[in-house]
Order: sequence, then C-alpha cells, then structure tokens
Amino acid sequence: MIAIGFILGFFEKHSNKYLVRAFGPQGVLLTAWIGTPIHEIGHLLQCFIWGHRVSRVKLLQLNSHDGVLGYVEHHYNPNSIYHQVGNFFIGLGPIFSGIGSLILGMYLFVPQSYETFKAEIHQHVSLEKLDINVLKTIGGAVIAITKSLFTLHNLINPFFWIFLVLAISISSHIALSKADIQSSARGLWMIFCLLVLFNIAAGIFHLDSYRLIVKSAEYNAYLLAFASIALLFSLLTFTVSYLLYKLKTI
Repeated sequence: MIAIGFILGFFEKHSNKYLVRAFGPQGVLLTAWIGTPIHEIGHLLQCFIWGHRVSRVKLLQLNSHDGVLGYVEHHYNPNSIYHQVGNFFIGLGPIFSGIGSLILGMYLFVPQSYETFKAEIHQHVSLEKLDINVLKTIGGAVIAITKSLFTLHNLINPFFWIFLVLAISISSHIALSKADIQSSARGLWMIFCLLVLFNIAAGIFHLDSYRLIVKSAEYNAYLLAFASIALLFSLLTFTVSYLLYKLKTI
C-alpha cells in the first residue's frame, strides 16, 4: 500500500503540473472541490478509530497563502502503543477513503462495471498465498474495469459521466503528502517492533503464526486489487490533464 501511495503521488504530481500549465494556479481547483475533502476525511476517520485528539479540521480551503488545500491537526499520547500504531493508518487514510469512494461511486452510478470488478476479484485473488499472481490480478482487474466502463452503453449514460468526473476528482487528490508519509513512517516503525516481538514470542512458546500470516496476506491481496481502481483513474487523470495542456499550447 505504501508503494501504491508513491505511484499515485507520481501521477498526481504530474497531473496537477499539467493542469496548472493549462489553466494557471486555479487549475488544481477543478478537481480539489471533491478530491480534497475526501482526502481529509480519510485522515479524520482514522484519527477517530485510533483515538487521536483532533484539534482543527479544514476539509477545503481555496485561498490558502501556502497552497495547502486542506488539513487535519491531531494529537496523541507518545507513550501509547495504540496511538503510535495509529499514525501509520492515519497517514494512509486518504488511500482508504479514496478507494472506498471510488468503489461506492462505481456501485451507485455504474453497477454493471462494479459487478464485473467484483467477479474479477473473487475469481482471481488467492486466499492461500500472496505471490506474483496478485500483481497479475491487479493487471487483470484494471483491464476488466476498463472494458466494462468504456462501452457504448456507458458513453450515452449520464450517470457514467457523473461517475467519471467524481473518479477523476478523487484520484487527483488521493496521493499522500510529505507530512502523511512522515506520519505513516512513525507508525510503521512501531508496527515493525511489535512484529519482531511477536515473532520472538512465537519462537519461544512454539506458536503457529502461519495462519495469521496467511490472513494478513489475504487482506493485502484484496487491498492491492481494490487499489487497481485508484491506479486506473490516476492514470486517466494524468492522460486527460496532459491532453488539456497540449490543446492549450496549440
């Protein structure tokens, strides 16, 4: 998921760059009015789940002098292991809220494409192991979604175009900021320490941790498969912004 965050960040950075070149500094606002609140809601929800105290929230600010479109200020007890682990998930919150919003939008506006995607995931995601086949599943899911979305029936369906606007706006702001990555890194370090302690205890007391590892791999496989939606629309956003930039310079 961290790797997915970096890939989404690459697409977002270049998409916004081309939008700014095409429409000026206000070009980013074309997508921010939907994407930024969903990004910040992802942080906010994870703060509630992990018990962090939220002091200030700005889901969208259009006239910021430093260019920050939104933020969530939160505080935690550094002596609490639960709070420290929460930093990892709070930092990744926008990925969860972004992917969830894309799936919900697909379910509501293009249900046939949603069913195709769900069938692809259930058919190919392995529940026994996490290996190279998961990457093939992501590629297959992207191809299946693309074929089911861009059909003649959808192109004349107004709900498809509503979903497309929503999807492009969400995927344009799903990536992690530098502060998000730093927050996740603090939580990741604590998770790493806990896993080391768990493995030591499992070795001493002869505990079978294989079933837990398999279950974790299963969740990761599903998350990566769902992330294929965000990757698809981030790539689409990058392509559209680049074409708009080229049209502007003609």
